[in-house]
Amino acid sequence: MNYVSTRGASPAIGFLDAVLAGLAPDGGLYVPEVWPSFAPDEIAGFAAMSYAEVAAKVLGRFAGDEIPSDVLSKMTAEAYASFAHPAVTPLTQLYPTVWQMELFHGPTLAFKDVAMQLLARLYDYALAAQGRTMTIIAATSGDTGGAAVEAFRGARHARMVVLFPDGRISEVQRRFMTTTGDANVRAVAVQGTFDDCQTIVKAMFQDDDFRQEVDLSGVNSINWARIAAQSVYYFTAAAALGAPARAVSFAVPTGNFGDAFAGYVAKQMGLPIERIIVATNGNDILARMLQEGRYAKGSVLATQSPAMDIQIASNFERLYFECVRRDGAETARAFKAFNETGGITIPAEALATMRQTFIGMGVDEAQTTATIISTFTETGQLIDPHTAVGVCAAQRIGAVQPTTPVVVLATAHAAKFPEAVTEAAGVAPVLPLKAKGVAERDEVYDRLPADSDKIKAYVRAFAAQGMTS
Repeated sequence: MNYVSTRGASPAIGFLDAVLAGLAPDGGLYVPEVWPSFAPDEIAGFAAMSYAEVAAKVLGRFAGDEIPSDVLSKMTAEAYASFAHPAVTPLTQLYPTVWQMELFHGPTLAFKDVAMQLLARLYDYALAAQGRTMTIIAATSGDTGGAAVEAFRGARHARMVVLFPDGRISEVQRRFMTTTGDANVRAVAVQGTFDDCQTIVKAMFQDDDFRQEVDLSGVNSINWARIAAQSVYYFTAAAALGAPARAVSFAVPTGNFGDAFAGYVAKQMGLPIERIIVATNGNDILARMLQEGRYAKGSVLATQSPAMDIQIASNFERLYFECVRRDGAETARAFKAFNETGGITIPAEALATMRQTFIGMGVDEAQTTATIISTFTETGQLIDPHTAVGVCAAQRIGAVQPTTPVVVLATAHAAKFPEAVTEAAGVAPVLPLKAKGVAERDEVYDRLPADSDKIKAYVRAFAAQGMTS
């Protein structure tokens, strides 16, 4: 299985090389050269398997012959043994046709754990075989950083620097990044927005000298393995609800589009997904794009769902590439124009293709609060603001057919956003026992301006320290 860049100017590489590279040298994102697929009977069989077994099957199609099947099965079993629920991503029914898939039973209470726990093991396998130690950089709007730190803390073959927007994430989110005490991890509060953090990370990858000097890799959703791992729970949820004999729709609260694109990946592999609802908060670049046909960033709004406070959805490039018939030159042109002007018009044919799978809806702050309240009073479930955005969109848009189940991706535990949930519902969410320690440990992190050169110097010094210690 080979992987190609969305911008068409980098050579095809194998699965493990794509995992370790993160971003392609030409600035594009890696996608499979050819989409693997599952037959209907294989998908039906997932209903009788454990989550780890399904993950091994799905990741095996992407890894090809680069990882022996028994090794991959061991990786997935170890990755998901750390989750608090035996089903890993269980389903609960909220309303007659609306289900919630709980993606928050991992060690940092957010959906990012599902991919990150597996990604850390893929890195360890690949780097141990090559005798390398890499510098991993991650930009986070809240949850990616904590999940990455938890997965990679103490790693023998990786040192990690996490960038987060200072003052724009919850205290619980921050503490998952800043309280580990592990020597191979650094957390940096960047004086800017998440988009600033993400732009700095992309600049690092496009600086060939810097990239080689610190042996750079990335674990944001630009990393293909993150998307592949997230596609697994679409299969498990749909199979549990009757797929492939029955189609399923999904409502995905999203900012960076990785979680929603993972659903597109599952559909390309044969899963009968009727519709994917792209649910955004007031930072509605994706919803506007699907409604109006123009992908144009605005000012980043601070909301009660901060992980979606994003105006540059980097995974949208993957969908654009697919919908312009995998034209790398056109994708490179479009995203160069977006970087320069802040907006691009989606070609009519590509937009029509996108709309065959996706529909978008922006959910404002009042609607988010109202949904937290109504969900609690009507179902007894306390949901976090991000999940509330998804539930609101699922109720307002729904599936194409009225009997099709809609699965909302519940991306974080309500206890990660206690202030917003308590203010809305009047009930304080209970922090799970395994996560209470983060509130008691000392925090250690650095503050830096949103300056690419200064952050590169910081990373360079950390990498040099690690290589000489």
